[in-house]
Amino acid sequence: RWLPVLRRRCDIAGKRLSGTGLAAEGRVLRAVLYVYHSRLLRHRSYLALQQVEQCLKRLWKMNLVGCIETLAGLTPKKNTSQAHAECLVPSQPMLETVALKVLGGCKLILRLLDCCCKAFLLSVKHLCSEEFILLNTVASGLLSRLWFVIQYRCVLQSLMSLYGMLSTSLHLVSETQQMPYIKGFTFPSDISKFLGVNISSEVKKQKARMLTTKKATTWLKKLFPTMPEAVSEVGKKRNFATCMSAVKNCSVPCPADIGEPVL
Repeated sequence: RWLPVLRRRCDIAGKRLSGTGLAAEGRVLRAVLYVYHSRLLRHRSYLALQQVEQCLKRLWKMNLVGCIETLAGLTPKKNTSQAHAECLVPSQPMLETVALKVLGGCKLILRLLDCCCKAFLLSVKHLCSEEFILLNTVASGLLSRLWFVIQYRCVLQSLMSLYGMLSTSLHLVSETQQMPYIKGFTFPSDISKFLGVNISSEVKKQKARMLTTKKATTWLKKLFPTMPEAVSEVGKKRNFATCMSAVKNCSVPCPADIGEPVL
């Protein structure tokens, strides 16, 4: 009975991990870090972005998706109709390997969410100080999207659900045939205790911190003055020319954003 459930949860976790959102945000993050490497080598926002990129890199290098897909391929697709029918099941070493990687992946995703939250708050703080306007604008949007993609696709929750089924499978398989592969480590029965935090409360806390952050729009108001809603075509052109002259005469250095605070 547990074999189809295990396969279904493997498929869900694999699809959510290998989605286009995480990969796309990771590519954009690497491109941003590459562009700003020579200018912002020791800047706090840049270092915070590096921590986020390091977590993503470790998550991909551990090949969690490939391991989950391999386990799903070893699980029978359909349940046997006969009461006492025999079928091949994944071995204990295979289940232990995937379970260990799932535990590590959950820890990494928790760290990734925490780094995203801290880097976002730091970017907004520097944005309010009108420092590195271009970088911090891009970084705040990128980090919020990355955090939202992980939460919206329920990546962490799907891995925790998969581990619950893996723990049950390990118990049943080890009762049939003892073949321990990973020694010196006891697999936890409850992954929430292993992670050490309440996932729902931690996510709500991070979301509240990110949503209650001061809006960094003062410099935008300087660059783009407000325009009346109902104006004629001539008025639109005139206001556009006025807006462009205001941008050119503005004290915020738009073309050369070298990170110096604006007095």
